[in-house]
Amino acid sequence: MKKLLFILVIALPVVSRSQNLTISARIQDKETGEALGFASVGVKGVAIGTISNEQGEFDFHVPPENRNDILVVSMLGYRSFEAPIWTLAGIADQVITLDKSPIELQEIVVSDTLTGGDILGIALSRIEQNYPMEPFLMDGFYRDIKKVGGTYISLLEAAVQIYDENYSEPRNKYRLRERVKLLEVRKSIGYESKFTHYFDQINLLEDLLLHNDVRYRKVDLEGEVVENAGREKNSFYDGHAIYVVTYDKEYKLKVYIDKEDFSIIHLELEDSTEHGYLGKKKNLISKYVGLKKTLDFRRYQGKMYPNYITVTSRINWYDAKTDEIRFETELFQQLLINRVRANSAERIGSTERMRNYSLQYQDQPYNKKFWENYNVIKETPLDTKILADLEKLAPLEKQFEEY
Repeated sequence: MKKLLFILVIALPVVSRSQNLTISARIQDKETGEALGFASVGVKGVAIGTISNEQGEFDFHVPPENRNDILVVSMLGYRSFEAPIWTLAGIADQVITLDKSPIELQEIVVSDTLTGGDILGIALSRIEQNYPMEPFLMDGFYRDIKKVGGTYISLLEAAVQIYDENYSEPRNKYRLRERVKLLEVRKSIGYESKFTHYFDQINLLEDLLLHNDVRYRKVDLEGEVVENAGREKNSFYDGHAIYVVTYDKEYKLKVYIDKEDFSIIHLELEDSTEHGYLGKKKNLISKYVGLKKTLDFRRYQGKMYPNYITVTSRINWYDAKTDEIRFETELFQQLLINRVRANSAERIGSTERMRNYSLQYQDQPYNKKFWENYNVIKETPLDTKILADLEKLAPLEKQFEEY
C-alpha cells in the first residue's frame, strides 16, 4: 500500500504538467472599472494568444511547457499588464486591471509636420518590411451569427488552419491567397431555417479573410483616402507611441500606426451608406445598407501577424414590386488567430484545403473534448438574447451534438 501511494504521489505532478493551464479573468480599466473588450492576451515571446470578449472576459488555455512564461495583456491607450502564468492559472473570478498610459493622452498634441496622409502613405509603402515575407501557418477560431428581422437564427463556429506565402501585394485584390484547412465545425439547428438562403452561400470564412485591407492593399497608396486623411491625438500600445490617422468622407476609417516603424497595428472601418441593387430572391430584392469591420495585428519576432478580424454586414430586403422593406438580414463574423508558426515548412496541400462552398454544408461530427481546450472568443452575458433565440428548439450543446 505504501509503495502504491508513493507511485501515485510521483505520478500526480506528471499528470498535472501534461494538462493545459487555464487562465480566466475579466479585464477592466483600473480607474473607472469599465470592461475592456478586445484586449490582446498572450504569452510573452510566444505566438499563442486570445482576446477578451465585449465584456472584457477571457478563458486562455496555455500549454504546460509555458507555465513559467509571462502572460501579457495589451490594450490601445493602456499600459500592458504582465505576470507569471503559474500565478494566474486556475483562479476563479479574478480581475486584471490596466492603467491608462503613463502620459495623459489628452495632453498629447500633434507637434510634428507629418499629415495623416503622409503617415498612412508611409505605412502602406512599408507593408513588406513590417509584415511576414516568409511562409507562415496560423491556427484560428471562426464564428458567424446570422440575424433576421431582430431574431438570431443560427450560429456556426469552426477551428481552422490558415497558410499564407507572404504579404507581397497580390495582382488580384479580390482573389484569396491564403489556403484554409478545416479542423472542426459546430453549428446550431438554425441552419435548416428558410431564411439562411437569404445569406450568401459562398464560403463566408474565405470572404472574411478578403476583408484584410492590409494583406490585400484595399487602401490605395495614391488614392482618395491617403490624400484626404487627417490626424487625431496620438495614442499608446504596448509601450509604443501610436499615430491615429482618420478619414471621414464616403465612409469612416481610423488607422492606428506604430510611430517607430510605421506598422499598421489596428484598423477600424464603418460604411453606413445604402448601396444599390445586389440581387433578387423569391420576388425580393436586396440592398446593402451597412458594413463595420475591425482588423487587429500582433507583433511576433519583429513582424506583424493577424490577431483578429470582425465584420458586421447588414442587407435590407425589399418587395420587388412596391419597393417596401420586408426584413433586414445581419451577419456578424469573427476570426481570432490563436497561434502563429512563423517561417513554417508545413503547408496545406490541395487535398487538405477547405471546400469553397458554405461552411454549414461541410459536416463533421461534434468533438466536445476538442472544444473544451481550444482557445475561442468567450461568450458574453450580452449573448443571452442570442442564446434565447437559438435555443428555442433545443439547448445549444445538444444541437452541436445532434446536428
